[in-house]
Amino acid sequence: MITVKEVTTKKGLKVFVKFPFSIYKDSKYWVPPIIRQELETFDKDKNPIFNDAEARFFLAYKGNEVVGRIAAIVNWLEVNKQQIKKMRFGWFDFIDDFEVSKALLETIENIGKQHQLKYTEGPVGFSNLDKVGVMTEGFDSIATMITWYNHPYYVDHYIKHGYSIEKEYSESKFAFSNVNPETFTKAQELIKRRYKLRALKFNNTEEVMPYADKMFDLFNESYASLSSFVEITDLQKEYFKKKFISFVNPEYIKFVIDEDDRLIGFAIVMPRFAEALKKANGKLFPFGFRHILKAKKNSKDVIFYLIGIHPEYQNKGVHAVIFNEYYQTFTEKGIETCYRTPELEDNEAIHKIWKHFNPVVYKRRKTFRKDL
Repeated sequence: MITVKEVTTKKGLKVFVKFPFSIYKDSKYWVPPIIRQELETFDKDKNPIFNDAEARFFLAYKGNEVVGRIAAIVNWLEVNKQQIKKMRFGWFDFIDDFEVSKALLETIENIGKQHQLKYTEGPVGFSNLDKVGVMTEGFDSIATMITWYNHPYYVDHYIKHGYSIEKEYSESKFAFSNVNPETFTKAQELIKRRYKLRALKFNNTEEVMPYADKMFDLFNESYASLSSFVEITDLQKEYFKKKFISFVNPEYIKFVIDEDDRLIGFAIVMPRFAEALKKANGKLFPFGFRHILKAKKNSKDVIFYLIGIHPEYQNKGVHAVIFNEYYQTFTEKGIETCYRTPELEDNEAIHKIWKHFNPVVYKRRKTFRKDL
């Protein structure tokens, strides 16, 4: 018999966070999260998302053994401001037992009905800066620190329980040797002169911080038209600055400003921490920090985490300025492979940006929905 219990204590939340370590302990491709960081994500006193959202966490038991988990999320900005009556769910992991997944999904469906929401969608996080999607292709490639990995059987469970595909995402990669600078070098000089733009270079994190809020404002503007978008609030900006910017080499942050010093384009690239995080195995101490710092300094693989262009400058070639900056930096660093985070299949604008680099799709993922 399967029983589902809500997590109400810090001890229980730690069990929730550590559950995937048991079902992926033999996986070469799963990348463990940093346990402390996961716990802070779920801490209502530390994560400002809880000012505009609520979350409940559940564990499934077979006897005394934990066999599954799920987070039930309502983002009230989405529900009340955007009038999208969605019951979100994420951090959904389970053994290959249909009764387990059924019990967990029915739990979040009942919560959605209680809130008079119209449908469920998952796996998703609280916002666009969280992980998204169940992986449907690419099980033989190591995950990244900013995506979920899952066993192939997960998809069968969604279908079995009456869920249909809601959104589709792809992840691609390309060899840095594929990059032909002629596709953007001359163009970026013309674009900078025509629109009176200049690129900013950073040598340390302190230089980045005065522009960080403007970057999140631009993120809100440039992604507002996407179907999955929920804006980042001022309080969330402070949280994400502390959470992410420390992981990013300052030279991997590129900003483009106009003649009035207005930020009109940005991109953030991160070193690929996958192997370092596997060695850390969820812990920063005593040796996890060492592995992460080594990867931050020496990784020859990078992940394009975010890129945004102000709506007034979209389709005007501003990305050529950004790519030129990265080409110089990556050449100096000896970068070998560039990876991209999950991108919506219907986001034609972003796909056009990368077409000259001959990217190869190596993973696909989907979110699933069910009407309530």
